[in-house]
Amino acid sequence: MDFLVDLSMWLADNIFDEPAFLVGLIALIGLLVQKKKASQVVSGTLKTIVGFLIIQVGAGVIAEALEAFGPMWQEVFGMPEADPPVVIGTDQFINTYGGTIALMMTFGFLINVLLARITPFKYIYLTGHMMFWVCFVYMGMLVEVFGEDVSRTAALISGMILMGIYWTLQPAYLQKYVRKITGRDDIAMGHTFSFGAWAGAKLGARYGNPEHSTEDIKVPPSLEFLKDSNVIIVAVMAVLYLLGAIFAGGEFMEQFAGDRNFIVYGLLQGIMLGTGIVVVLQGVRLFIGEIVPAFRGISTKIVPKAKPALDVPVIFPYAQAATIIGFAAAFVVSIVLMIIMGVTGIYVFVPPMIALFFHAAGAGVFGNATGGIKGAIIAGVVVGVVITLGQALFVLWATPTTVSDFILWGGDTDMFIFGGILRLILGIFGG
Repeated sequence: MDFLVDLSMWLADNIFDEPAFLVGLIALIGLLVQKKKASQVVSGTLKTIVGFLIIQVGAGVIAEALEAFGPMWQEVFGMPEADPPVVIGTDQFINTYGGTIALMMTFGFLINVLLARITPFKYIYLTGHMMFWVCFVYMGMLVEVFGEDVSRTAALISGMILMGIYWTLQPAYLQKYVRKITGRDDIAMGHTFSFGAWAGAKLGARYGNPEHSTEDIKVPPSLEFLKDSNVIIVAVMAVLYLLGAIFAGGEFMEQFAGDRNFIVYGLLQGIMLGTGIVVVLQGVRLFIGEIVPAFRGISTKIVPKAKPALDVPVIFPYAQAATIIGFAAAFVVSIVLMIIMGVTGIYVFVPPMIALFFHAAGAGVFGNATGGIKGAIIAGVVVGVVITLGQALFVLWATPTTVSDFILWGGDTDMFIFGGILRLILGIFGG
């Protein structure tokens, strides 16, 4: 057992927690199975890794630029900081239960591959960091319900089965929309934004019109430069950040800006945020161009007809304006709900800007595919509502004494919807 734990921890730290290495390994296996020339194997593997690393670099720039964004707008609306009743924080929790979480993730992934092999759902989940965090939160709920002496064996068996099923079915129920968005059927979505994307697409189809796409928004001749998607992404983010910095004031912004003028800081951070999105989009193009042909070896030799389920940024290039509209809608909704909850004393919401951005941006693309501009807005609203109310639900009820500090910055739509249902079911058998 110790050997399996050590092996799983090594895999978690060196493979699943390093998604660029994971997708590179998948590309390498796929190219070798296809018996490609050595030069093609090396080139395809390295380009896959480089493409994914470019995405990671862009995501890192976005995450860094968003550090002040949430606190800044909290200050603007006079919302106090939250103080969750954490007894077991994230670091201590991982130190205590990390071995079980790693085993759960490893065996859950193997079940995913097995199910992809023997069922009609031919999806292999490759978003490693999401795999870890889903297992992490599930373990947190188990400890919350059954106590710190919860059976590790029961946790492992139940967790690996649930995760294997989730990682197989989650890409499946989004696939018809992925085909509509991309015009292809050789990639899938493997990300915990799926409920927001699905709900946004469903509601977009009902209340919107796909003919009125976000990508066809008309601008007057004097604003022709905004037809360049890169320009409009950077411009919108710069304006949002600049306004927040001005309203928050120099005294508050000094903790982030340091000696730099707070208005200049806000403008530069906004430009950096937009630039990060542009970098992600460039990385996606290189990554998809390499991983799809390489994965063909997996889908023909090992798991016939399998599709790689990939991280959410891979769909951003297909509707770039929709990503901004989806995020803006989610942000506005979260601010409105934050004020309502703060005034009524229900809960002090902490905007998890990284989760809010990636989930709402991705959902916006799905909403646009079925409902155009209205669909993208609706999808963003869904994400904003789910993340705002979901954070309160989890911090106050689902995981108040275990991993609520993680929920403040890493909570997401699937965790709150499916996790909330699961927590309710677990409560029947425990506390």
